[in-house]
Amino acid sequence: MSESDYKPRILIVDDEKSIANTLSMVFKIKGYDAIAAYSGEEAVEAVESFEPDIVLSDVIMGKMTGVDLAIYLSRARPDCKVILFSGQAATANLLEEAHRKGHDFRLLAKPIHPEKLIEELTVHQ
Repeated sequence: MSESDYKPRILIVDDEKSIANTLSMVFKIKGYDAIAAYSGEEAVEAVESFEPDIVLSDVIMGKMTGVDLAIYLSRARPDCKVILFSGQAATANLLEEAHRKGHDFRLLAKPIHPEKLIEELTVHQ
């Protein structure tokens, strides 16, 4: 496989299992190695064994938010790109707080069509 054919390993994190599973399936159909996790805590465990190139995470989840996960990954796996997505207004406050702490994360608005999401990922590899 040439470098131009390489498709990144993607971890999709969303506490709405249907969203995580659907996105994972769409990426797999498109030839990506993708798995789903349903919480920030589950994603931390998956990162160790799966070693993703990209983590696509919802922001508003249970105990560990997507922003918390992104901050953790920026320290633990700085080579892993993190893209956040959310459909909730509360996201802005979390991102502002992270920005004040020196973190800058890309945010996509939900809902997003899977084809548009794939396009966004390939543009920002």
